[in-house]
Amino acid sequence: MLGWALVFAILAIVAGYLGFMGLAGFAATVAKVLFVIFLVLLIASFVVRAIRGQSVL
Repeated sequence: MLGWALVFAILAIVAGYLGFMGLAGFAATVAKVLFVIFLVLLIASFVVRAIRGQSVL
């Protein structure tokens, strides 16, 4: 999921550079949403592993 967020972030940068502002805005929004979902799942994974007594790293 983090990989897809990076892909959309790079797409937003390239599209913005080339002048495609609509596409750049959409790609940036998708990248932000995917990154937030990644962070939520990462934190949930850490919490579940900590509750089970396993190492979180």
